[in-house]
Amino acid sequence: MNSLESGATAQAQEPQTSDVTELILQDILAGRLPPGTWLKQIDLERRYNCTRPEVRRALDRLVQKRLVEHVPNRGYHVHEQDGRRAQEVSDIRVILEVAVSDRIVANASEADIANLRVLASRFDDLVLNGTMLELYEANLAFHRHLLALAGNQELVELITEIRQRTSSAPVSQWRTRARIEQSGREHQQMVDAIERRDTDGLMELTRRHILQA
Repeated sequence: MNSLESGATAQAQEPQTSDVTELILQDILAGRLPPGTWLKQIDLERRYNCTRPEVRRALDRLVQKRLVEHVPNRGYHVHEQDGRRAQEVSDIRVILEVAVSDRIVANASEADIANLRVLASRFDDLVLNGTMLELYEANLAFHRHLLALAGNQELVELITEIRQRTSSAPVSQWRTRARIEQSGREHQQMVDAIERRDTDGLMELTRRHILQA
C-alpha cells in the first residue's frame, strides 16, 4: 500500500477545499507526512476521499502559506526546513522589527491598542476552538497591524516578503500546544507594553517572540 494511503481515515463524502487543506496540514504536523514527502494528487484523492480539483486547490493554498512547496514539472512536496536560512531570516526580522518599537509606541492610539487587543484575543480563542490555518491567519493579522503602527507600509511589505523565505509558524515554531499558547501570551504582553508606553519592554518582547526564546 502506498505510504500516503496507509493510515487514512474515513472522511466526509465531499469535503470542502478548506477541510482538505486542514486535513493535509494536520497530517504534516503529526508527522504522517514528513518534510520532503512528495504529495501525489491521486494518492491524496484516495486518502481524503475528495476530488482532484479539491486536492489541487488545497495544495495551492498550502503553498501560499509556505507549508508545501511546488516544484514545476515535478509536483508538490512537504516543505523542508533550512535551519541556516530560518535563523538568518529571524535575525533580519529582529533588526527591523525591534528598531521600530519606538515608533509603534509613539503612534499607537487608544483605538489602535484596542484593535491589537482584539486581534491578540482572537488568536487566544482560536488556540482553543480554531484550526491551525485559522491560527496562522490570526497570527499574521496581529503582526501586520502591529507593524503598520510604525507608519511605514514598505516595511510591512518587506517583512511580509522576508517571512515568506522560510516555512511558516505552524511547521517551524508551533510544534506543541505549549508553544502556541506561549505565542498568545507574548502577543498580549506586547499589547500591554504598548499600552504602558514601554518602548524597552516592547523591544525585548519582540526580540524574544521572533527568536522563540
